[in-house]
Amino acid sequence: MIAEYGLLALIMGLVSAVALTFIPLWGAWRGNIAAMHSARPLALSLFVFCALSFALLCVSFLNDDFSLVVVASNSNSMLPSFYKFSAVWGNHEGSMLLWILVLAGWTLAVAVFSADLPVKLMARVLAVMGLVGIGFISFSIFTSNPFARHLPNAPLDGQDLNPLLQDPGLIIHPPLLYMGYVGFSVAFAFAIAALMGGRLDAAWARWSRPWTNVAWGFLTLGIMLGSWWAYYELGWGGWWFWDPVENASFMPWLAGTALVHSLAVTEKRGVFKSWTVLLAIATFSLSLLGTFLVRSGVLTSVHAFASDPDRGMFILAFLLVVVGGSLVLFALRAPAVDSDIRYGWLSRETLLLFNNVVFLVATVTVLFGTLFPLLMDALGQGKYSVGPPYFNAVFVPLMAVLVPVMGIGPFTRWKSDDPKRWHKILIQGVIVCALAAGILPWLGGEFNIWVALSLLLAFWIVAGLVADLRLKAEGRSTIWHVVKRQTPSYWGMVVAHLGFAMCVISVVVVTQWNVERDLRMAPGDTAELAGYRFEFHGSSGVQGPNYLADEGVVTVYRRDTRVAELRPQKRQYKASGQVMTEAAIDAGLWRDLYVAMGESIGTDGAWAIRLHYKPMVRWMWIGATLIGFGAFVTVFDRRYRKVKVSAPQGVLARA
Repeated sequence: MIAEYGLLALIMGLVSAVALTFIPLWGAWRGNIAAMHSARPLALSLFVFCALSFALLCVSFLNDDFSLVVVASNSNSMLPSFYKFSAVWGNHEGSMLLWILVLAGWTLAVAVFSADLPVKLMARVLAVMGLVGIGFISFSIFTSNPFARHLPNAPLDGQDLNPLLQDPGLIIHPPLLYMGYVGFSVAFAFAIAALMGGRLDAAWARWSRPWTNVAWGFLTLGIMLGSWWAYYELGWGGWWFWDPVENASFMPWLAGTALVHSLAVTEKRGVFKSWTVLLAIATFSLSLLGTFLVRSGVLTSVHAFASDPDRGMFILAFLLVVVGGSLVLFALRAPAVDSDIRYGWLSRETLLLFNNVVFLVATVTVLFGTLFPLLMDALGQGKYSVGPPYFNAVFVPLMAVLVPVMGIGPFTRWKSDDPKRWHKILIQGVIVCALAAGILPWLGGEFNIWVALSLLLAFWIVAGLVADLRLKAEGRSTIWHVVKRQTPSYWGMVVAHLGFAMCVISVVVVTQWNVERDLRMAPGDTAELAGYRFEFHGSSGVQGPNYLADEGVVTVYRRDTRVAELRPQKRQYKASGQVMTEAAIDAGLWRDLYVAMGESIGTDGAWAIRLHYKPMVRWMWIGATLIGFGAFVTVFDRRYRKVKVSAPQGVLARA
């Protein structure tokens, strides 16, 4: 009966979402205070029922209830318990239930932590989130029921979880990614609620900004973990493949980055209101588009869920309703979002507008490259493939254009600025950047122009942050006095920009100085790579909890010093019979040594071996972690802790 109770709880969650949508909206329309105040208990009800449904599905997986189609198709009795748990969302039906749970969690969080919102705005925000919940819970119940049973007979054992997903990455990566995807529904809900009320002022931006930053931070960490997982799990040594489903998560991140900056300007200066609303709509719409691409069956990808077209049509229809309805509402309310505030052509507002344009163009570029093959196939024009050459050729220059603006943005004044002021501020920073770009690339053995350019741009970002702190220190007694006076929002920006600088250096260095070799190695063979000597000692059989493996032993030397012993594996999983590569990595701050086994060759114990030397690859993930951490730091700003309406127009004051 556990499955039936789980489905009943999900149905009750749908009932709660319907009530959360219509009762508070009716109350806001009629001015009924009791109806508007019902939004919070209904949000709690939605979360409780969705959490109960998800918990019961987890119990079914852990108890090997193979009478459920989803358990039989994605688990096995030999699977370790922690992988049985993560297998709950390692499939289409379970991952949708996780999506719904995360949405219900965000809805409850808004209800709990937005106690100071005007009651009418609060009712509308939660109602919009309830409407999103209706769409996804209906999708789960009517097209992707996770509690469907085998009829008439259940199998004795399961088919097993995809070996690619039998990794700790599955436990962490999808939940973080969904926290970001679904978190943008909060920014969307605030935008739609503000449009309904016809009031888009600094108050709305300040209420919406911390939620957006947190969602963007989660998405950043989710993408970072996905990149790391692909790097060590797939055995190719790559960290980003411009896969269509990777792009599906990257596009909301790009649009969300523009939204984060646009909200800052709207809050500070009351401008970019139209931009901000459209970006909130676009970011969440791109999250829905990613869901469609992954679950419609239109893409072939290692990340995609196998789904039938009916599911894709449901999500596509929901996407059209969300996007179409939002844009119609925006068109009707457009006159209310006009701003009379002016600013000069050289000002922080202008630079942030340029930032938004670049990120929006980058989003459209990735969107075009992702959808072009699908469009041409639908038009009967044949099969097309858009790969890394296209994306690198159009995306990298956009980021290179953006970085100079990031350097001068922090210390540029609002409203208007004078470029003559910059000369004195930046002269020392320019010298340091030039020296770093001219000297540091030689540390790699030979000068590389692209590495030099990346160092120039990265140090330029750092120079801008240092220059801004020096300006803030003028007239202050100590540097500690300056540090104490800065807000968490400021330090979040600093940390995120430093993380971006680290990513710029890492991506270029590992791309330019990566060294790899594919070769045949028999026991006793050695190979030289980037100053390291790899000695292969042969392989032996090992047994895992649900797999058998051939494990190689490779000793790595630097000159005559033993550096590491690496043990790559070639695994065969018992239940499915699938064969997987498990790479061995000697990780370091300045380089990774990476060994992967291919196929057995000949009768002398030889194997196809892939060797990689990857300089500074870890800096990319450290930098991305700093970017996400910077987003979370901003939430500790006192402006977002407790606010109240102090004027009819919704101007915020500190409580």
